[in-house]
Order: sequence, then structure tokens, then C-alpha cells
Amino acid sequence: MKRRSIIYLLALATLAVLTPLQSIQAGWDPREEPADTRDNTGNRSVDEAIANLKRKDPGIKLFFQKAYGYAIFPTVGKAGIGIGGAYGEGEVYRQGRYIGSSSLSQLTIGFQLGGQAYTEIIFFKDKHALEDFTSGNFEFNAQASAVAVTAGASADADYDNGVAIFTLPKGGLMYEASVGGQKFSFEPAR
Repeated sequence: MKRRSIIYLLALATLAVLTPLQSIQAGWDPREEPADTRDNTGNRSVDEAIANLKRKDPGIKLFFQKAYGYAIFPTVGKAGIGIGGAYGEGEVYRQGRYIGSSSLSQLTIGFQLGGQAYTEIIFFKDKHALEDFTSGNFEFNAQASAVAVTAGASADADYDNGVAIFTLPKGGLMYEASVGGQKFSFEPAR
């Protein structure tokens, strides 16, 4: 009985000594990137879309850091057989803060076949570009194009007329891909 008590006390003493050392070692890993609180918008689908964009192309983080604002559409559905359309709902942010919701719609006519789902993000270079978007009836002309997000794609991307557009395929197959002709609505946060 006495021997068990001594073993038990030694085990407790060893545990008491090692526990603080383990917690010190487990507290910080210099290889881990610090969490960016701006990545947590409170909307799960938006947060997942942002994480997927950054995972696919880490260089896109620079756009998140430097852009005056952005509109993100976590899922845009697009389908067509000769005549097609696309629709998605998203959120708009100014300097990392939610300012309202937006919807995207697109009608297309021409050679197209299939359907797809993708994430779309539009970065606004400055206040003027964001104000154009939030004015109510913003649309891309037929020549507007987006950068497909792949590893390193953002390195060569730049703003065109104050906006930079990126898309990340989620699934499906479509023999046509453009953002020209997209129209957007904006509803300010209350």
C-alpha cells in the first residue's frame, strides 16, 4: 500500500512538472501564419470562398490587403444551350467591413453548352470604383474578362477601369466562360 502511494505521488509530481512545459511548447509554432481576423466575415459561405481563393492562389492576399473594397459571390450558377444565364448572391465589403448585399445576373446568347458553378470576386481599386458599383445598376461591358484563379494567377493580374475580377470554378462543365454582360444590384446594410 505504501509503495503504491509513493508511485502515485511520483506520477502526480511528474505530471505537474511536465504539464507546464508541454503547454509552453504547444502554444506557438513559428511556421504557422497568424490568423487574419478580416477573413472571418460571419458568413460561412463567404468565409469558405475567401479561404478557397487564398488557398488556390496565395498571391491574391495582396488584393485583399490593398483593395479599397470587394464584392464576393460565393456561388454563381451558370447554364446555357444557345441561350444561357447566370445568377449569384453575394456581399460587398469596404476596407474589410460589410456594407451590403449584391446580386449578379447575366443573360447570354451565342455558342454555349453546359452548366457550371463558380466563385466570383471583384476587387475595387479605389473609392470611386466601389461607389460606381454601389450606385445601383453596375454592369460589365462585353469585353470584360476575369482571371481564373490558379496558383500564381494573381501575380500578373491588374485592375482594369478600377476593378480586378477573379473566378474560381467549383464544378460543372461549360463551353463558354465570360463575365461580360453581367449586371449587379446593391442593397446597403441596415
